[in-house]
Amino acid sequence: MSENPLISITVCVRDGIHWIDGCLESLSNQTYRPLEIVAVDDGSTDGSRQQLERWHNPDAEIPIHVYTQDALGLSAGRNLAVQKSGGEWIAITDIDVRPTQNWITNLYEKSQPLNPDERVVAVTGRTIFEKAGDLISLLRSVEIATKYRSRPRRTSLANGPCSMFHRQSLDEIGGFDPEWYHAEDMEVSLKLISSGGTIVYAPEAVVSHTAESERKHFLAKRSRDARAHVRIMRKYPRRRRKGPDLDFIGSSTMVLFVAPLWMSMLLTSLPFLYLFLQTDSRGWDEIQTWWQTKILLVTIALLFVQELLIWRGPLGVVNRTAIYMSKKNRIFVYVALKVLIVQWSFALWRGLLLGIYDALRRMNGHDFTKS
Repeated sequence: MSENPLISITVCVRDGIHWIDGCLESLSNQTYRPLEIVAVDDGSTDGSRQQLERWHNPDAEIPIHVYTQDALGLSAGRNLAVQKSGGEWIAITDIDVRPTQNWITNLYEKSQPLNPDERVVAVTGRTIFEKAGDLISLLRSVEIATKYRSRPRRTSLANGPCSMFHRQSLDEIGGFDPEWYHAEDMEVSLKLISSGGTIVYAPEAVVSHTAESERKHFLAKRSRDARAHVRIMRKYPRRRRKGPDLDFIGSSTMVLFVAPLWMSMLLTSLPFLYLFLQTDSRGWDEIQTWWQTKILLVTIALLFVQELLIWRGPLGVVNRTAIYMSKKNRIFVYVALKVLIVQWSFALWRGLLLGIYDALRRMNGHDFTKS
């Protein structure tokens, strides 16, 4: 008889009918025992509930329990799954994820503390984003791989697609708050660390994420990330956080500065362009007053700074790898990347402004008196 504790895998779905079979098949092929799967449909309207219910089988070797709820959100769905599960450890994943067979086994192997003072409250694995031959999925795949490359053993985030939580520790902090807007995995992680726990990174515990290809979807997710980040930084500023610093921000910090640089470049170019157009046939030399030259120099400097931002540091690794791996013309890929990064930057600023609006209105998790 196995001496291992029961581990419950939980997964939620809303309108993801085309992902259900692949995800649940991967979960059913896990090597770890004893294991159970708890799936929740969060108010789907595309037939996901009916498709999910076909997998309901409490008598299987790995029991699969399916529950439904109104469209209350991911945090509420995960809370329901935790309530209905019986495991000592609660693993969470997403419906568009395919875990490798040893995912749970490798997570559990890393759950043991290295010393008596360490209390492991969560173990997080590694997510590999698939590529679909387009620029968006290639950029996303490379960026995520870059984030994981330098990740330490003790980390600050139990990522939503590939993590496992100690049930008692999760219960003690109140689980997932349905009022949180996005980034519920980071919020729970920081609460667990604040309670004195340790989150451990297990690089061998791998899951595969379906390709993230659509530009609109990519930009919307980056905006949601930034919007949620405002809440998290308000509630957990660095001076109040315990444990390791945030280690999964990636390229967003650099990308954030790109849009202001472009706006500054355009604004400083307008007076020079206006004067140039007003010179008729007098030529270039007659408009070269000193202050006009300074405007031109500032514009060139801003362009240079922007290029340094894009090509130095983690973002540069992402871009160089994306260009190298792309099968299209590299000049075309370079221009397309510049356009995408500018759009990404504007999406981040949109998210930050929405986050500030949330804070002013004390909504989407910003009413800390309820915490």
